[in-house]
Amino acid sequence: MNYIQQAFKGQHQWWHYLIGFVIILIAWQFIGSLPLLIALIMAMMKSGNGLQNMPSEISELTNLLGQNTFLTLMLVSFLIGLIGLFFVIKVIHKQTILSLTTARDKIDWKRIWFAFFFWGIISSAMVVLDYYLQPEGYVWNFDLQKFLILAVIAIVLLPFQTSFEEYLFRGYLMQGIGVISINKKFPLYFIIFTVSIILYFVLDNTISFRWYFKLLYLLLTLFLIIFSNSNESYLESKTYKMIHENIARRWLPLVITSVIFGVMHIANPEVEKLGYVIMVYYIGTGFFLGIITLMDEGMELALGFHAANNLFTALLVTADWTALQTDSVLKDISDPSVMGIGEIFVPVFIVFPILIFIFTKMYGWNNWKEKLFGDVSNPIANQMHELSDDTNV
Repeated sequence: MNYIQQAFKGQHQWWHYLIGFVIILIAWQFIGSLPLLIALIMAMMKSGNGLQNMPSEISELTNLLGQNTFLTLMLVSFLIGLIGLFFVIKVIHKQTILSLTTARDKIDWKRIWFAFFFWGIISSAMVVLDYYLQPEGYVWNFDLQKFLILAVIAIVLLPFQTSFEEYLFRGYLMQGIGVISINKKFPLYFIIFTVSIILYFVLDNTISFRWYFKLLYLLLTLFLIIFSNSNESYLESKTYKMIHENIARRWLPLVITSVIFGVMHIANPEVEKLGYVIMVYYIGTGFFLGIITLMDEGMELALGFHAANNLFTALLVTADWTALQTDSVLKDISDPSVMGIGEIFVPVFIVFPILIFIFTKMYGWNNWKEKLFGDVSNPIANQMHELSDDTNV
């Protein structure tokens, strides 16, 4: 079985993923955010400001709670989200964590550690090089006591944040979208939802899209889905079958999870400072992590890379306009509005392809067309079909 097909070992009907995704969101966004919310309320009451002026900017939150306290409570939400995700996998899907992680017989920790240290060294060297080339863009921010506290928090909790994102996007959603795509009605639902989402954002940014229009829009979308279910003659048309054949392939979960991964970062302060062009980096990173997951038939390299990327960045450099504001060694004081597009495009179109080339040589990746564009089929159903054919013979 390839990596996506691992999901067929458990309960993989579409409604399992719908229920599971809702549970994960509740664990991550609601239960996981409670400690931070309680701390904010207590800090606001202590300051005498009441709750009417609750801060929303990350810089305001860190000033109110302190950088290390805010970082700890923020990362706790991802830990709880990860616990919720593992609960869903075990209880709702009856699937093993191993099969969500890799298609190998066991998790390859050597791959995780290699990607971690390899990218950690490279990314750290890039920060140091930039510091020496443009020292005016940084200030020395090192405070031993604060840094040691940060190091403990980051080393203990940051891997939970990066692991949650990898298990959610490259694991749960990658496998889930892949196995759901073989459903006959999936292409129609996919087209309806895609067009609806695009049209929603267009309307929301061009006209006053009040709440009752949003409700009406949702009802219209649901009506289209219900109406499509009442007339299934289109399922047998050659055009529809051709569309389904081309959609039920591994490129689809790769594209969808990469775009969602990028869009998830749209609320980050970096987007406000740099503009939507930064989404090229976020979505490009999603594609990079998705490609190495599919090519390597497992998440190990993605887990190691993502952990190193966030951990070494948190320890080495921070800025007032980033999502991770820490007591790091350096502080970036350069004007983000004049950041060159090269700093966004170079990682995506030069650095990541070089890393993929290195991984390819190291792990002997081949058969790219099949692994990235091959069809998604149920190996268990195929085996039963073959056994049935043998019995009939």
